[in-house]
Order: sequence, then C-alpha cells, then structure tokens
Amino acid sequence: MAGGSFDAKNLANMDKEYIWHPFTQMQQYNREEPLIIARGEGIYLYDVQGNKYLDGVSSIWVTLHGHANPKINQALKDQLDLVAHSTLLDQANIPSILLAEGLVKITPGGLDKVFYSDDGSTATEAALKIAFQY
Repeated sequence: MAGGSFDAKNLANMDKEYIWHPFTQMQQYNREEPLIIARGEGIYLYDVQGNKYLDGVSSIWVTLHGHANPKINQALKDQLDLVAHSTLLDQANIPSILLAEGLVKITPGGLDKVFYSDDGSTATEAALKIAFQY
C-alpha cells in the first residue's frame, strides 16, 4: 500500500468516509479539503500534490531523527527479516532482552526491570497495577 500513486480526490473521500480524526472537530473537517501527507523526509512532509511542509509537530515520534532516517529504516528492515512481532506474553525475544539490558545499564541504581508499553495511558495503567501488586 505504501508508495505508488493515488488519486487525491478518492483518498479525500475515503478519509472522510472511514476515519474519525482525534482532537478534530469532524463537522468542520468534513467541509474542507483534507491535507493528505504522502511521505516524509528528514524534517519535511510532502502531500499528495507534492507540496513541501516543515513538520512542526514532528509527528511527535520523529522529533530527534526525522522522517525516513536511513539508519533507523535499515534497522527496521533487518528486524523484519527476522520477525515482525513477538509478544512478551509468556515468552521472550532477542530485541526486547537487549534493549532492556541497555536501558537498565543507563538508569539509576535500583531500576533493574523494564516493562514495555505502547503508549502513555497503558504505561500509566501498568505502572499503577505494578505499584498495587508491589
């Protein structure tokens, strides 16, 4: 699905039909033509018409390294050649073990366990559950 060319008008119609955008007043959003981002490169985003934008929000996740960072992309591709996803429910995997070791080595003493979470709200929930269990 990534890459290739898409009809901007069709994408806009599909977006309005199928997506509820967070933090967005949808009645107003649906009256306007949406800004549809096709790709990112470094600190810039490009829309489906090829217009270039400085990514001021930095998609929150790419503020340090930018979009399409070659080293990060290669690491992701290398990992995908091994395994795309492996749960930590009753099993382990090499990347999670190595990352946990690295994180423990750089944190203050006494912080010797890592709990992985995918976002802030589930991290907070997990932290509360761990604290109650403790």
